[in-house]
Amino acid sequence: YKKGFIAIKNLNFNMNALMAVAVTGAVLIGSWAEAAMVMVLFEISEAIEQLSLDKARGAIRSLLSMTPQKATVQKDGKWEEIEADEVRVGDTVRVEPGERLAVDGKVISGNSSLNQSAITGESLPVDKKPGDAVFAGSLNENSELIYEATSTAQNSMPARIISAIESAQSSRAPTQRFVDSFAKVYTPLVFLIALATAVIPPLALDGDWYGWIYKALTLLVIACPCALVISTPVTIVTGLANAAKRGILVKGGIYLEKGRKLQLIAFDKTGTITEGKPQVQEVEMLTDADPNTVLTLAAALADRNSHPVSKAVSEHAAAHGLQGSKLAEVNDFTALPGQGVVGTIEGTEYYLGNLKGLDRYLLQSQTIRDKFSALAEKGCSPLVLASSKKVLACFGVADSIKSHSKEAIEKLNSLGLKTVLLSGDNSKTAERIGKEVGVQMAKGNLLPEEKQHFVDRYAKKDVTGMVGDGINDAPALARADIGFAMGAAGTDTAIETADVALMDDDLRKLPAFIELSKETFKILCQNIIIALSIKAIFFALTFLGMATMWMAVFADTGTCLIVVANGLRLLTWKPSK
Repeated sequence: YKKGFIAIKNLNFNMNALMAVAVTGAVLIGSWAEAAMVMVLFEISEAIEQLSLDKARGAIRSLLSMTPQKATVQKDGKWEEIEADEVRVGDTVRVEPGERLAVDGKVISGNSSLNQSAITGESLPVDKKPGDAVFAGSLNENSELIYEATSTAQNSMPARIISAIESAQSSRAPTQRFVDSFAKVYTPLVFLIALATAVIPPLALDGDWYGWIYKALTLLVIACPCALVISTPVTIVTGLANAAKRGILVKGGIYLEKGRKLQLIAFDKTGTITEGKPQVQEVEMLTDADPNTVLTLAAALADRNSHPVSKAVSEHAAAHGLQGSKLAEVNDFTALPGQGVVGTIEGTEYYLGNLKGLDRYLLQSQTIRDKFSALAEKGCSPLVLASSKKVLACFGVADSIKSHSKEAIEKLNSLGLKTVLLSGDNSKTAERIGKEVGVQMAKGNLLPEEKQHFVDRYAKKDVTGMVGDGINDAPALARADIGFAMGAAGTDTAIETADVALMDDDLRKLPAFIELSKETFKILCQNIIIALSIKAIFFALTFLGMATMWMAVFADTGTCLIVVANGLRLLTWKPSK
């Protein structure tokens, strides 16, 4: 009553005003039982709305319940158990097997597997070693880990996810805005129809004031937009909760609904389609010497250099059980900018680098140039190992494609989306990677502003998404209709800046998001049709004299139950295989 009278006073004819008038009218004509039932069932409808939203939000807040209340922290050389809220950034924290992490951090010592499905949606545990980032709420499965806290409990990854989703609820989806706007027009119109029903027929026809007023009050109860209004937020919040459970953080209902409209998706290459970590793809020996000896020499030089291509050679040798720095001592080590590295091993000078560096030994030949061209054609960065007298081996180093990239892009293509690769790498590499994963078009040699230009051009024709993982992708991500950040659990700013954040590096979450968007919109439409259809039926029954106020209140509450139950189905939705 209080809310209803305030609304009427301000000429805001909402559902509280509508129900207050209906109850008052029922009392004035002596329909006490109907008046009581209207109030009771309206309160039940309100409770259903609150419970359904709480259930949907509870699926999100369950993330926070996974973080323990206590943490074991090192104080003055001793381990003490303290409240998780008391842990400060920089504290040294210990987590035993079977325990969950209380705060985010970086591993100091220990090797273990963490189940971080609550954060990233990954089904398999992830191996962690010193230097790796770990997240609150993760379950330690194998052995003790010591880590340095990089967040407080209030600012941990689960807390930030919950905050992001709850703020997303204020970003209303287009359908929700439509329903709210519709209700603002619909409810006053119902008042006018009910008033006309109560006054015009008795004056113009038979003078049966009681009968027509009763019909008018029944219309008011039937017309209550309660079910219509709650159908959209319940569905949207449930969709956001399902996405969060799968490691997809959606920054607003508007993006959850817009996902179904995507027509084109542009991808960054490095770190998005590929691992972002060069690996040796090919090795060709150009000498009769023992391959392990040649690889050891290459690794000895590569171990001294921090360049990613050199690291790839070191890791390739290590994978074959060869540690160059331990097996061969390098003297007079020198880095040649833009060429490679030089060092002396057992009195002989060796060079590891690109073709330009061979000029110092006059070892360039058409054969070597052809081999370099062949590796470049395959999208590899060619690397040569040579002594001062002869060329020993050629290495083809290239970024490796993520295991799920091809599957994800095939699924996007099957959903009817256009797929484009935008890369800063050379065009041949971009084309090779694009062809291998199945994108419909690939462009290379692009600067960040050029990526933005292409996304801008695409967005003028199609609803466009952009997927990237780095700061250099930010201009294109901002221009796209929906920006997707990859591996957001590993970056501090992705959750705050992206429209949608994929919490790990699995691109298969992208088609899952689009399918979820389509399912969410389908349920939104179903709920609106259900709510309006039931009201239309009872409107007709009322004018035909076949509906009572009892029937009206039960129909209204029943409709609330139907749309809420339908919306909550999204909690158990799964993407197609």
